[in-house]
Amino acid sequence: MAPPAGRIRPGRYLGLFVLIVVVLYALVFFTGGGKPTPKLGIDLQGGTRVTLSARTPDGSAPSKDSLNQARQIIERRVNGFGVSGAEIILDGNNIVITVPGEQGDQAKKLGQTAKLGFRQVLDAQTTTTPPAPATPGADDQSPQQIQQAKATRQDPALATGSGDTLAASPTAQQALTAFTCSAQDPLRGNDDPNLPLLACNKDGTEKYLLGPVFLEGTEIDNAVSSPPAQNKPGWTVDLTFKSAGRQIWADFTTKHYQQQTRTAFTLDTQVVSAPAIQSAIVDGNTQISGQFTQQQTKDLADILKYGSLPLSFTTSDATTVSATLGLASLKAGLIAGGVGLALVFVYCLFYYRLLGALTIVSLALSGLVVYAVLVLLGRWIGFTLDLAGVAGFIISIGVTADSFVVFFERLKDEIREGRTFRSAVPRGWTRARRTILASDAVMFLASAVLYAIAVGDVQGFAFTLGMSTVLDLIVVFLVTHPLVALAAKSKSLSNPKLTGLGGVQHLADERRGARKAAAAAAKEA
Repeated sequence: MAPPAGRIRPGRYLGLFVLIVVVLYALVFFTGGGKPTPKLGIDLQGGTRVTLSARTPDGSAPSKDSLNQARQIIERRVNGFGVSGAEIILDGNNIVITVPGEQGDQAKKLGQTAKLGFRQVLDAQTTTTPPAPATPGADDQSPQQIQQAKATRQDPALATGSGDTLAASPTAQQALTAFTCSAQDPLRGNDDPNLPLLACNKDGTEKYLLGPVFLEGTEIDNAVSSPPAQNKPGWTVDLTFKSAGRQIWADFTTKHYQQQTRTAFTLDTQVVSAPAIQSAIVDGNTQISGQFTQQQTKDLADILKYGSLPLSFTTSDATTVSATLGLASLKAGLIAGGVGLALVFVYCLFYYRLLGALTIVSLALSGLVVYAVLVLLGRWIGFTLDLAGVAGFIISIGVTADSFVVFFERLKDEIREGRTFRSAVPRGWTRARRTILASDAVMFLASAVLYAIAVGDVQGFAFTLGMSTVLDLIVVFLVTHPLVALAAKSKSLSNPKLTGLGGVQHLADERRGARKAAAAAAKEA
């Protein structure tokens, strides 16, 4: 049978909360494979720094507009890669990327030029010699080396004709045979899309003579990582073209599918995949395959989605940077939070007694949920906890305590009106929850606006404050209210001296007695 209007079944709400906690900690301990601890920001645990030095084919200084555009694209990649807490700073002609923890490889990926091009394969040869390994500073090529590589590998005489008549020149096969694959590529990010190109695949087992770029990566509207399927055994990157790119791709595949012409997808001069065209593709979609892992396709899709950099960069070796604040600051922040919690506990126990004890239980359970959520967010979206985020959690203690105070004061109001503790709980909750919802909604909206307009550490503060506000609602609705309702049903726990409502109850009794006396006097008169 359903409970009377205004009343709840506390066991159901508490059971739902227990289920939420069990699911969260099952995800914490049995998924992800990492330590069950939150990720800390650069200011608390240090990080890894990579410096990107801009280079141009002629050795001239890059423009400030190009550097700013590159920084903005890298910032968008940070969000797509889930590298939370990263710092991207312009330093002259350099872009300095600092990421939390030991993520040097991830930082280097953020600085990849990612210039995607679609080129027709004019000739291809398999290689028997593995590519020469890169030496330290392999990407640090001088303008003279870039020009020399371009003269050899992008000689206009390598191809003849254009469009449908494009073909390898008589001397191209000799040049392709003489060309050797190397991990050190001075043309990386510096090739001319309007000229033919000698290039290799990513593992150096095949080399190609490619025609000019007929479709650029700027025509990509979206890129997503796609899992293996029956007709595609490995992970792929599915591409969707813009309207102009869709038409170019449709025209090219329609003209060449009968000859099964191979098309190379090049990323920074490296051939990622070179499939043969099997049919005309007119729907504006295609896919890049190449024995990728899941993480590789995700990274490639994110890079293509957010666009290529307008400049090519040489990448320094990853260096470790120490924490700007360190664990001492984290401990100081936690001590401040502990002192705040202790003061809240003392106040609640002194003023509300049993209800104060229920407040302490609710805050402790809220801490359990917050910790699990921090661990999972660190794994899923790369969220890192910095000192500003710790400050957001400390302030949220006041937000949560305020919700308890609103509820308990509404209970007192109901008891002052002459109701018992048991009957006051559903009525007081009905009045209090509107205020709690309105207060938390305003706090969450303020946090969302602050997160949207702020950058850096302030975003971390706004994020943790908004997250704590949402968790506050969960705890108040699923824990605090049901616990108070259970206490109201118990005779021993409803004792006014125990609940801290004795003074209010005494005042209500006096008012009730005064009203009865006044009514009796009026009746005699």
